[in-house]
Amino acid sequence: MRTNLQVPFADKDQAKKLGARWDAARKVWYVENKTDMAPFSRWAPSPHVHSGAGEQPPKSPPGNKLQAAGKVIVGSDYVVPTRICQCLPWDVCDKCQATALSN
Repeated sequence: MRTNLQVPFADKDQAKKLGARWDAARKVWYVENKTDMAPFSRWAPSPHVHSGAGEQPPKSPPGNKLQAAGKVIVGSDYVVPTRICQCLPWDVCDKCQATALSN
């Protein structure tokens, strides 16, 4: 089980020596499959902090609209992409593999 930690920059070397690892994508220190969490207790997350893989983040209050980070194409430059299958746009199935954008 993964547990995210709240490690200040000044304590990063100490956390690393104890076995904590840095998740660059999420920008958070974490430990996995530790039965004894006592050495990491000083960096334990608050109960209200989203801390795990598989958990859903807290929902935003009604009325707040999330904005997509990226380029929005409007006007005559917009082209509706042709759908090959019924999978979600961010999923890639066998049918749409050939037309999927590479990472």
